[in-house]
Amino acid sequence: MSDHVLPGQKKPKLIVVVAFDRGEDGELFVAFGPVDQQSEDRAVRAAKALAGKHVGVIAWSREADPASGDYRPSTTLFASGEIPDIE
Repeated sequence: MSDHVLPGQKKPKLIVVVAFDRGEDGELFVAFGPVDQQSEDRAVRAAKALAGKHVGVIAWSREADPASGDYRPSTTLFASGEIPDIE
């Protein structure tokens, strides 16, 4: 069985939540995640739950085909607080 996406077939979607805290040196660091989520709704709920516990949190998604290296631009689903630049 092939992992490649056939023409006309939707690419798999990466849906991720990451939370950040600030270290003693003042730099942001990953405190939680990145954690894959099963749906965009679930990612937003998880990010909102983490928002009050961390300096920053982001939930994002993007279509991707890791087998071919094809990654589409990401879409922010939810962001709160301080988030480093993420490419």
